Amino acid sequence: MSEKPTLPILSAADIDRIIEMGWEDRTPFEAIEAQFGLAEKDVVALMRREMKASSFRMWRARMSGRATKHRALRADDVTGFKSDQQRSITHNKISKR
Repeated sequence: MSEKPTLPILSAADIDRIIEMGWEDRTPFEAIEAQFGLAEKDVVALMRREMKASSFRMWRARMSGRATKHRALRADDVTGFKSDQQRSITHNKISKR
């Protein structure tokens, strides 16, 4: 029987940042894993747990099949993680500038 890997303890700020990175089109799941130690399935579980059900469904529909969320599927000319035009997200809400 295989043991389940232990997930890191995350602060509220870390959870907020992971959700922000999850919504960003250009941030691949590999970048989230490198920074926070969460695999894609762990990010999905976190998003499901922390977001409203309707928001989670909208996010999953948007991320499903999106090539930019997986580094191996990205075009070679895509080098950034976040668009300069993208708003920042604070406490799971899009902040007004």
